[in-house]
Order: sequence, then C-alpha cells, then structure tokens
Amino acid sequence: MNKILGDASSPVADQVWFEEFRKTSKYKNLIGRPVAYFCAEYALDDKLPLFAGGLGVLAGDLIKEAGDQKLPLVAVGLYYHRGYVDETDTEKASKGVSRLGPASFEQVVNSGGKPIIIKVPLYDREVLIKAWEKIIKGTWLILLDTDLDGNTPSDRLITDKLYTNDKETRLKQNIVIGIGGQRFLEAMRVHPSIYHINEGHSAMLALELIYLQMKKRHLNFNDATQFARQHMVFTNHTLVPAGNEVYSNDLVALMLSKYSEALGVPVSELIKLGLVQESSIFSMTMMSLRMSRTISAVSKLHAKKAKEIWADHPMIGITNGIHIKTWDMIKKDSGKAGELWRIHQTRKQALFNFVKEKTGKDWSANHLLLGWARRIVSYKRPLAILDDLPKILEICRNSERPVRLIMSGRPHPGDEKGARMVKEIVSLSEGKLKDVLVYLPGYNIEIAKLLVAGCDAWLNTPIVGFEASGTSGMKAAINGVLPISTRDGWIDEIEMRGKGWLIENENVTADLMKTLEKYVAPLYYNIDSNGIPAQWEENRRNSRRMVLSNFNTTRMLREYIEKLYL
Repeated sequence: MNKILGDASSPVADQVWFEEFRKTSKYKNLIGRPVAYFCAEYALDDKLPLFAGGLGVLAGDLIKEAGDQKLPLVAVGLYYHRGYVDETDTEKASKGVSRLGPASFEQVVNSGGKPIIIKVPLYDREVLIKAWEKIIKGTWLILLDTDLDGNTPSDRLITDKLYTNDKETRLKQNIVIGIGGQRFLEAMRVHPSIYHINEGHSAMLALELIYLQMKKRHLNFNDATQFARQHMVFTNHTLVPAGNEVYSNDLVALMLSKYSEALGVPVSELIKLGLVQESSIFSMTMMSLRMSRTISAVSKLHAKKAKEIWADHPMIGITNGIHIKTWDMIKKDSGKAGELWRIHQTRKQALFNFVKEKTGKDWSANHLLLGWARRIVSYKRPLAILDDLPKILEICRNSERPVRLIMSGRPHPGDEKGARMVKEIVSLSEGKLKDVLVYLPGYNIEIAKLLVAGCDAWLNTPIVGFEASGTSGMKAAINGVLPISTRDGWIDEIEMRGKGWLIENENVTADLMKTLEKYVAPLYYNIDSNGIPAQWEENRRNSRRMVLSNFNTTRMLREYIEKLYL
C-alpha cells in the first residue's frame, strides 16, 4: 500500500501556489497585519545557543522558509544570555559557560531611536523588558530580555538560561514571552492578524490578548476571551508528560495577582483557562488547547494519538518538514550511476575526519556506518541498539561486513534517566564497544549536519505513538541516508519499500539485530563490478526524492497558511 503523504503536493506545485498567493488580497492584508509566531527556542546557528533540540530546529527552519516565501511573519522568543546549558557536555562545562553577546542583534528602539522598554506585572511588582532584533532571511525575529538595571537580581536572570531546572523561573519565562511578547508588539505598533504559538510555553499570550480587548473595546472578560480565541492557533509537539509544562495553581495565582488586579478579573478566572480538571494543577498545554481556534499536530499519527488524550480538542495533522536549503548537503544529483555514492563517500570521510579529531578513532569510509542522534530520552530508546551486546558485537566485528556506530544527543536538563543513558553510552564507547562505537558530545547543528550527511543508515527506535514527528530522519533521508525505524511519527506516512527498513515496535532490539544482519549489511556490501552497491544507491535516491517531494517546510508552511492562518 502506498502511504506516502501529500499526493496533491509537490515542490513545483507548492512554489506555484506561493507565487499565486502573493498576488491575492489575503496576502496584502498580511503585509499590514502579519502572522506572529511565538516559540521558546530558535535554532539559527551554533554561535547562538538559543535552542535545545527539535522544537528550536523546527522553528528556525520555519522562519527561514517564511523568509524564502516572503510571508509577512514576526517571530517572538527570549534572549537567553547563556543559552542552552548542556550539563552532559563535560568539555564545555569545564571551560565555563560563555554569555551570549549582542553582536549579531540590535536593540529594539522607537522612531526616535530610544530603546523600547515595557513592563509586565509579576507577583506584586513589575518586570522591565527590552528586546533585541535580527532579520533572518527576511523574517523579523524579536527576542525579549529582562537583564536591565531596574529589575531585581532574580528578575534579571529570568532570560539567563533556556529550560532552566527552576520551576519558578520557567513560569516567569512563560509570562515574559507570552504577556511581554504581545506588549512589545504593541509598543512597536505591530498588530498581527493571527498568533501562532509553537508548543505551550507562550500560552500566557492569551491573557494579554484578552486584556487588550477589555481595554480597547470595553468588552467583558467572557467576550474578550472569545475574541482572543479567534486569533490564536496552537501547534502541539509532544504527548509525553515531560514536554507539557505544569505548575501548581498557587504559584500561578501568586505570579498573576498584580496582573489580575490590572485586568479587573479574579485570578481564579485566569487559572481556569489552564486548569487540569479535578486537580490543583495549571497546565500550559491545557491553556493553549482551550484558547486556540485551531490546533495542529506535527504528523498524522500524532493527531490520531492526541485525540485519545484530548478528545475535546481535535487536532489537524500537519506533518513537519525540513528547510531544504539548510539540510540538503548534496544539492544536485544528475542520477548517473555511482554519482550519489561518490558524493556520499566524500561526506562520510568528512565525518570520519571529525571523529578522528575528537576521539582518535580512525575508521574506514568503506565500513557500513549507522547513526543515532537526537534528544536522549527514554521513549526514543537510544539503548535499543546496545541492549544485546554479544549480538551487536558479532554484527559489527564481522570481518566480511563490518559495521560501525556513531551516537550523539543530549537529555533535557534535570532528566536523570537521560543523563544515565548518556553515561552508559559513553562507558560502552570507551570500554566493551570501543572499536565499533563512538559517542560525540556537545550535540549541535554542526555535528547534526555531519551525521545526517555522513552516515549510511539512520536508526530511529521510539516507542510507537510517542515520537510526534521525528525530523532528524528527514534530514538524513534527504542526504541519501536510509532509515531503519519503527513506524512512528512521519515514518507512519510512507511506504518504506525501496527506501529503508521498518522494525517492530515490540522486541525492538531483537528485530533490529535481525534486520541489520539479514538485510541492511548484505545490501550495503553487495558491490557491483564498479565497486558500487547499485541497489543501495538506488534506495538512496528513492529516500531523497521522498523528502524533497513531501517532507519540506515549503509544503508545511503552505498547510499552515491554508489550514491555520486563513
């Protein structure tokens, strides 16, 4: 059965659609009243550590695509002075964490050239906020900053680190990005037509939209709430509890007490918007779900699974894509026999040169190379490939068909299980699997690009139903790296035959070993008279075409416009 997504879509059709869209009155209206895109993290480059993982990479890809397509969009986030602190990267930790400098950003000023400063009520005081701006491929990025002289020492540190372990600071960050973000847009005289919150961190934006309608239009709280709801859309990225922020009602009530007074509405009414039923817990996700007119999931399977959890809040499945210009390291393939193979071998050697520089291990580019790199968390099962040590050693040390493995990634701060898994991987790479396994610390965009362009096959082992999308596999596939995956996220939407291999969700390690030994390694080492595995190369092309055609941000942004914004 052909399950491939987007039969009605193609790169050419999507580009033509954007060309026609830019001629319409709806597009012209967006020029005056743009889309406002709120996200807690943005991956732009490694010099700007404003991201922790896939959410930030997706946001970075999206704003680049918006720039490519000339979509009027302003992106709002936080200016983290120390960025994301990777607690598992001991090399960086030993050197200390450098503060993010403003060199690549300019402070936001008014028409008179004076810095714009806004205030947000927090507890019984007000926090001062400034902002920095940068144009990313034509898209306006605004990052809020609380490091001002007029703030208390603790408030100055609100925007110090991304995803700090301190719950109180995390909640402050959510208030700053949501309420402060909208106040800053008002101060800049930017009046969006639609607000897109990417994950629930920015849900407090709804309160400020309500406040504005009560103040400007003299609406009551209920009518203002309905108005705000018509102007917000929400993209949910995760179904797992760790990805959905919750706080005690008491803490939220204390922080919003002064804001509630200004609004003239009991704080209990504000709490209800994010209240988890029959509990004393406030959920940013629940607030996002209740305050959005339309909700999108990041794959078709994700939308289906979300319905089982939030039956009253159906989601539209808009499968994630990747920004082709950012992640395609092949660029052009004429289709000649052996060309794609030779291009890949060059990329693979660049990866092995990096591995040798970092670890001293000198591997042959002729050996089959498997890659696993993403957020290190339990449901992604990073240890699945390592759970049967005797068997993986037997496969890797096969003298006729040797296999090598590179792993990288990082857990969320405070994720003790994730940190333990990193330690186990590192221990094995320095011990029992020293000759066949490398772990690369400090996972970042540079390492990710080397891996998705240099590995031969890409391991993806999540528990089915937990991986909302899984864009790392798309980045690998566009570079001709063949997927070996459970049927989760975007993989559930494709026909894998001729592109890669599906492995069972249950007994994942045993089926993975069987697949590697019986199918993957034999295909890779089936060399023709020209020294090229012809079928492997053909599968590379199939995999690449699949992503170019369907799993790109051009198609994703078009669906956002059609299904969310308009």
